[in-house]
Amino acid sequence: MQAHSNHIPQPPHSAGTDYKGLRPRIDPLQIPSPIESIAFDQHGWQDKAYMTLPGSHAPLCTSDFVAVDQGNASPKFIRMSTWNMPSTSKLASACHIPLAAVLQPFADLDPREEPIPLIETGTAGPPRCERCRSYINPWCTWVAGGVKWKCNLCEQETEVSSEYFCNLDANLMRLDHLQRPELNKGTVDFAVPEEYWAQQPPPTLSKSFSMDPQPSVARKPETMNYFFALDVSSDAVISGFLYAACESLQRMLYGVEDGYACFPPESRIAILTFDQTLHFHDLSSDMASMLVVSDIDEVFVPLQRGLFVNPVERRTSIEGLLKALPRRFTNVTTRDSALGSAIYAGLASLAGRGGHLVVFQSTRPSLGPGALHDQPKEADLYDTDKEKTLHQPRDKAWLRIGTECAEEGVGVSLFLGPNSFMDIGSVGVVASLTGGEIFFLPRFEPVRDARVLDSQLQRLMRRWQGYNCTMRIRTSKGLRISNHYGNFYKRSPTDLDFGIFDADKAISVELEHTGTLDPRGYAHIQCALLYTTVSGKRRVRVCNLAMVIVQLAQNVFQYADMEALVCHLAREAMSQLTSQKMSTVREDLTEKCSSLLLGYRDQCAAGTRATQLILPEAFKALPAFILALQKSKPLKARQVSSDVQNYEIHRIISMSARTTIYHLYPQLLALHDLDDSTAIPFYTEGSDGTVKETITYPFCMRASHQYMEASGIYLIDNEEMMVFWVGSSVSPQLLQDLFGVDDIMTLSPRTHQLPNLNTTLSNQVRNILAHRFEQRGRLVRMYVARQNLDGIEIEFSDMLVEDRNNGAMSYFDYLTIVHQQILTVLKQGGTLGGGVSLRGSPW
Repeated sequence: MQAHSNHIPQPPHSAGTDYKGLRPRIDPLQIPSPIESIAFDQHGWQDKAYMTLPGSHAPLCTSDFVAVDQGNASPKFIRMSTWNMPSTSKLASACHIPLAAVLQPFADLDPREEPIPLIETGTAGPPRCERCRSYINPWCTWVAGGVKWKCNLCEQETEVSSEYFCNLDANLMRLDHLQRPELNKGTVDFAVPEEYWAQQPPPTLSKSFSMDPQPSVARKPETMNYFFALDVSSDAVISGFLYAACESLQRMLYGVEDGYACFPPESRIAILTFDQTLHFHDLSSDMASMLVVSDIDEVFVPLQRGLFVNPVERRTSIEGLLKALPRRFTNVTTRDSALGSAIYAGLASLAGRGGHLVVFQSTRPSLGPGALHDQPKEADLYDTDKEKTLHQPRDKAWLRIGTECAEEGVGVSLFLGPNSFMDIGSVGVVASLTGGEIFFLPRFEPVRDARVLDSQLQRLMRRWQGYNCTMRIRTSKGLRISNHYGNFYKRSPTDLDFGIFDADKAISVELEHTGTLDPRGYAHIQCALLYTTVSGKRRVRVCNLAMVIVQLAQNVFQYADMEALVCHLAREAMSQLTSQKMSTVREDLTEKCSSLLLGYRDQCAAGTRATQLILPEAFKALPAFILALQKSKPLKARQVSSDVQNYEIHRIISMSARTTIYHLYPQLLALHDLDDSTAIPFYTEGSDGTVKETITYPFCMRASHQYMEASGIYLIDNEEMMVFWVGSSVSPQLLQDLFGVDDIMTLSPRTHQLPNLNTTLSNQVRNILAHRFEQRGRLVRMYVARQNLDGIEIEFSDMLVEDRNNGAMSYFDYLTIVHQQILTVLKQGGTLGGGVSLRGSPW
């Protein structure tokens, strides 16, 4: 879409940084588009499958594609910053592309793809290398007539058991190769025997006690139990958060009214309520009784039976309790909350087996372990050496709580609906250390947020997940893992522990060379995630990837993956905020962007004029995404509540690659320009006579007001919220077709759900929203912003990341700064990180 000559003036927004100096004569319309390649790639993969053998371009993470596993894991499970591995550390350094992998082992599959094969291994367990303990995979080779296999990671030869032996054919392949998924599929699940069971953690001086004896042997896999803890302080009652939570729990368990049940049928639940005391509920009879524990410093579990029950068998008791809770605590006046004690209660209840602790919390914890009182004066800390303390727990008790939960295999997820400062930097570390998730709904309003809360809880239960998880990533000889980024507890330099791990979670790792790689072979990476399923089966998911090794920088850049790199740099930046100033992190990101572009120029385009900005094809939009990352709430150079910052840090550091890209550079769509056939299903008959439903979705436009007009309606979506922007001169017919009103002044700014109208535009937009819901599995907050009328327009304008806002430059000016920094090095010599520094730049 081209910029209109009558585009709107920039809407109200947070202040940006002006460019200082002479601007080059560059047509803004000629600067690289961040969305062009996304649209092109999506279109290219609509009618063909991606074959996973190394040596081909992988689809972008934003594309919907079907992968055919040919022995390499799908890009949905592992993405590399470059799919061609440099043969030496010298070549890698010269290219300035960080060698990184983004791993999402439980990623959702397309319904058209084959499910992950499950291999039953019996009491012997899966075949593993004697030296490095990697799992057998399609890239191993067979020697000694099939008696031994050679590890593709460490090159050790390991003898197979007599039960696993099979003769080889003329190509040195096993005769049963096609019948063994572990020998021809890049991603598999192994069912594992007792030696793989989760181990009990070492004894600690915990602040929680259970009446059940602590087992001393390995844990026999069991179905996952859920412990729900609800804050019943006055804030939770008055805001309606407690009522909405109870309603959502009912729908999740039993599918009442417009919801439908999604609770695992084999699992059991326990319900705890808390304010300044803890209230355990005995669900073993039809009338649930309540036991109050007032000792919140040394928590104990007063029930041996009746705490965990099957929700189907005890439906009467549970439904009665959930309906009674909001009324029971209506007259509560205390605002105190013992959140730390409630988590310890859940830990004591789940100790010895693991499980999932889900907490609904409305106020800052003020009693018990980890009590937090005075709010820090955030304004005095910004841009000082103490700024990093805003991203660290104010009370180390939260680190201890998180560590104990992670060691016990207990994942903690937090639903937070505060009306004031919560201190997510402290309480959120529990979710981060255990692999759980934070769902943040500040200033909770039932009309706006109850549906969102409901869909978040449904997604929490429906997505694929496991508990008691341990992950290890192995690489082939000549490579090693230097850093891990994500939400986990790092028990050792190589093992990552997760109380729970789910389909929406990803981690990234950074690789470095320890020697020279042989360009005649492949470089390998293997991710192994040991976990217990919700239904109580112990398994290990193994994802394998083989990459071509190259000796030329041109080949490294040719198969680079910008989205994986941006995802990794975002995680790295978030992790640095606990130890560095925000301004330093932003400057480091710009330096890495300029260094990469300079590396391409030096290695692949040295003969071009110094005044010409050269961008590699794979990284044409990199400056736009680096700028968007700097404008994200954790890094924007304007004061943002530390609660919002820390929530965003928690999310970004564990997001999938697709969510990261859409979060940093929001999807902007011109709804008034939709073609009549867009997002409307149509049916075609195939050659075999089958009828196929097809629906095409529109491509998005660039995130800048330069491409908008006042007569339009636009939808912007950053995976956390969506805003419908309505221009001041919009036609009454457009308003009528989408919102059911014909005057912009009668359109309520408190519209948080589209009406179901029998119009083409309404059907199109609701189909688009349904498609996005299907992609992410949950709803996000919805707002309406009328031009120059509603305050939410500032939030909308700040999501136009190509404009000058969020304390930063416009995309055009930022690209100019990056160009000038490269030009300075080319003219004066030195390096971006050494002789010529970025610290004194106008940026």
